Amino acid sequence: MRATMPPKVTPARDWLATLKVYLEPASVRMLLLGFSAGLPLLLVLGTLSFWLREAGIDRTTIGYLSWVGLAYAFKWAWAPLVDRLPLPLLTRWLGRRRSWLLLSQLAIMVGLVAMSFNDPQVALTPVVWGALAVAFGSATQDIALDAFRIESADVDRQAALAASYQTGYRLAMIWAGAGVLWLAARASVVGVAGYQHGAWHTAYLVMAASMSLGVLTVLFSPEPLRRAQPPAKNALDWLRGALVEPFADFLRRYGWHAALILALIATYRISDVVMGIMANPFYVDMGYTKDEVAAVTKVFGVLMTLVGAFVGGALAMRFGVMRVLMLGAVLSAGSNLLFAALSTWGHDLTGLIFVISADNLSSGIASAAFIAYLSSLTNVNYSATQYALFSSMMLLLPKFLAGYSGRYVDSFGYQNFFTATACLGVPVLWLVWRASRIKMASSADQ
Repeated sequence: MRATMPPKVTPARDWLATLKVYLEPASVRMLLLGFSAGLPLLLVLGTLSFWLREAGIDRTTIGYLSWVGLAYAFKWAWAPLVDRLPLPLLTRWLGRRRSWLLLSQLAIMVGLVAMSFNDPQVALTPVVWGALAVAFGSATQDIALDAFRIESADVDRQAALAASYQTGYRLAMIWAGAGVLWLAARASVVGVAGYQHGAWHTAYLVMAASMSLGVLTVLFSPEPLRRAQPPAKNALDWLRGALVEPFADFLRRYGWHAALILALIATYRISDVVMGIMANPFYVDMGYTKDEVAAVTKVFGVLMTLVGAFVGGALAMRFGVMRVLMLGAVLSAGSNLLFAALSTWGHDLTGLIFVISADNLSSGIASAAFIAYLSSLTNVNYSATQYALFSSMMLLLPKFLAGYSGRYVDSFGYQNFFTATACLGVPVLWLVWRASRIKMASSADQ
């Protein structure tokens, strides 16, 4: 049995063959669909908070409204429906994965249009409902898209697909971050100072139209091949196969090690997520202008994340996912210490560029490796449900803690806050080490 292991060693792949995978059709499709996945996130979180603050909404309310993002943390609850339930007419036309992708993208577009037509300064509630629609549509798109990606290529190419996905995702974040600010500024009436709802109306309508890129990609992409599932005898049998079996399968395959794996998933990105919610307030409090923040963090920073994603994807294919997963964990926690140092420098644009470069490069490497790791844990028969469970657990604890980050900063200051978020990443190193041993044991038994 062990004699079969050498052919699986990835370092034998030369660098040219490794990089060519990014030009394959599956990688190009994931680039475009990654853009569709990345566009809604900031529009209901970071960019929305900027809009709300400019409209005069208090910071406490804005902080609580960031919990709209918890929709992403509970997507496992309806993932079994996305995994198994066919949509009338759409599934027959497009197939299971593409039909759910198209439906979710249309929901996002409708939610963005609804947000654009409502002024939070006049009526905040309709904007919140629109944001919820976008968040739930986006979370559903993530479920279907993760399954689409996993089923579109073999395990050996998952890291490359993850890197392509991250590239599209980050490009969309540039457009939904710096792009929205640029559009709102250009749509503002010259000579009128202060908040103008018409500017944000135009910007969000353009964002809704930008989702058409994902819609066209879905319409012109092939439906991935799926393994045949035995037909359900009755409703109870269907529920067991859709709801119970995906989780039971994971527990059967990993046994008591499942708890360790789930603990790693739940905490791997905790340093980044908890720190990130206070990033924009930090820039404002340190005196950085909107142009500086847009250029350095929304454009240059995202480009550095793309570099990190490609580096992480290539390194994972060449040296293995677990080694790069450890590297990403170390870099993610360590880069938060740079923010702690930056908080003592005052308004320092050069320092900001350096810190953003290191932080986003680290984030790209960690994200590419982590997505590849999550993909390797799934059973293709239950890819949507199992991946949704994993990616939901990744966000639940960090996003919940992040909701209280403002209160921590008010009590202890930015320097202590950033140092504390770095310390949150220390237990992750032990979990990655333990998970790598599980992986080796599993390989040795094959």
